[in-house]
Amino acid sequence: MDGTHTIEQAAVVTEKVIAATFKAMSDHHILLEGCLLKPNMVRKGADSKQQVTAADIGNATVRVLQHTVPVALPGIMFLSGGMSEELATEALNAINNASTKAKRPWHLSFSYGRALQQSVLKAWQGKDENIAEAQKQLLIRARANSLACQGLYKGEGKAGAAASEDLTVKNYVY
Repeated sequence: MDGTHTIEQAAVVTEKVIAATFKAMSDHHILLEGCLLKPNMVRKGADSKQQVTAADIGNATVRVLQHTVPVALPGIMFLSGGMSEELATEALNAINNASTKAKRPWHLSFSYGRALQQSVLKAWQGKDENIAEAQKQLLIRARANSLACQGLYKGEGKAGAAASEDLTVKNYVY
């Protein structure tokens, strides 16, 4: 997520995009019960000097979702947006523990690529002799994210081979 924008600016834009998405889905009579949303987490730009915690990301993200996402949607699967594996897991945990008291009727989980596999790829290095270590790293991340989906994560995944590496890729295009 390139830019110098604040988390508040990201929340405004994310809310507009998600609202427009559901307006278009309504206009086309999409059955929400058969859909999943794959959005970004609300967070500051990679070049912003603003200090933001995982709890800030969780609260901002849930607030935007509460303003825009119908309860008929069964689940929201977040992208990691270039966060480190650990920050992405901590943010997912914070989303599932958001201090906002309103209900969160959706299953809130992950759709991570880089933030689930970076430690695995670093451990494996394409070598057969590293497969066992790569599998160990995958279990670390999978357990950490499983706990985060339940709001129970306490830092068990910090030992990952690349858990704290910044995964930001400037000008990344999907």
